Amino acid sequence: MIKPGIPKGTRDFGPVVVRKRNYIFQTIRETFELFGFQPLETPAMENLSTLTGKYGEEGDKLMFKVLNNGEIYPAAHEAKDNKALVAAITEKALRYDLTIPFARYVVMNQHELALPFKRYQMQPVWRADKPQKGRYREFYQCDADVVGSNSLLNEVELLLIYDTVFTKLGLKGYELRINNRKILAGLAEVIGKPELLTDITISIDKLDKIGAAGVRKELEERGLASEDINTIERFLAIDGSSTEKLSQLKELLQSSATALKGIEELSFVINAGYADFNTTPIIDVTLARGLNYYTGLIVEVKAPATVKMGSIGGGGRYDDLTGLFGLPGISGVGISFGVDRIYDVLEELQLFPQTAQQSTKVLFLNLGEDSARKAFDYMMQLRKNGVAAELFHENAKMDKQMKYADKRGIPYVIILGESELQENTLSIKNLVNRQQEKIEAAALLQFTF
Repeated sequence: MIKPGIPKGTRDFGPVVVRKRNYIFQTIRETFELFGFQPLETPAMENLSTLTGKYGEEGDKLMFKVLNNGEIYPAAHEAKDNKALVAAITEKALRYDLTIPFARYVVMNQHELALPFKRYQMQPVWRADKPQKGRYREFYQCDADVVGSNSLLNEVELLLIYDTVFTKLGLKGYELRINNRKILAGLAEVIGKPELLTDITISIDKLDKIGAAGVRKELEERGLASEDINTIERFLAIDGSSTEKLSQLKELLQSSATALKGIEELSFVINAGYADFNTTPIIDVTLARGLNYYTGLIVEVKAPATVKMGSIGGGGRYDDLTGLFGLPGISGVGISFGVDRIYDVLEELQLFPQTAQQSTKVLFLNLGEDSARKAFDYMMQLRKNGVAAELFHENAKMDKQMKYADKRGIPYVIILGESELQENTLSIKNLVNRQQEKIEAAALLQFTF
């Protein structure tokens, strides 16, 4: 007999977990809709050519390739190396994120879309990563993007979406960290190594994991001179208030027009929506985000320090992402929510409301044929009135039925015994405070459950 199991990095979700996850999804979806975004879905699989080269070297390694159908052995046998082998036996891959498929969709449907196009997408993605806490091989992303607009007000609105969602979820102490890719590009220009921008950002992005010494060693291995690394370290040491950080950036990077443009954009974002934020965005010059397509604002949401969890959201501006598919000049900016990590954070901090953990609100006890027949009528009245209700499936001992309600987390039971049937009344027991009261049957729909 085969022992049942599931692949590492994937999970089953029982009813309670699904309801909690739906609470997160609904909160995010309602906020997206509130801000005027439209829903979109794309296939689980994309052509490998669509995804390859869009996420950097590491991203290409972490894609789940889909084996071609049919006879693959001759082609595999002729492959001279691993790269040729992959090309011979697979032409598709599972979605790595939602942004590249979105860009592909925009290009394919450019003549039907009204620009700017504001879309949100809530679907699973897959990465062949090493499973660990907060890191899964299959997980959901919830993205919001705007394409076809250069206005920095889009950046402000996307940051406000983060702020609105996490405020609704009751998450306090999270950090909304922002930077600008042009500032990082300007840093590479100042040290005279613009061609090493990707190498520099990849190393900087690991600062939290490997520390300053580790970053310096990695930069040395990437061929940067000691003087160049010293400049980068002065950049990484910038600190203080947002105003002070912007001032220090201007002083250090004044010789780069690219950097000054990035500083100007960052200043606009910080000041434009400041009064509307519950959690003020923090300028973090060490924030790099290793994806190659970012060209302007980059943002990352950090979980509260009390929870050992990494990023729970992130995104940025990509001025020419659609250019990868033959449609240049379409600017875009977007953010993503890491729902699985957000779930873990809310669970650890016990922030899920009771309403997110229950479905049925009322259970009618089954106390015999006459009782069940009458209870069914009342149950349907409640359902038509929007109250989730059930009738226990069989005439069983009351203790068994009460235990069922407790185990299901159903807060109310309604008892229709002989006396209630004769008096045309209902006995309602609150299983939370254990109080019971009798009401007239005609008052059922007015009762507050």
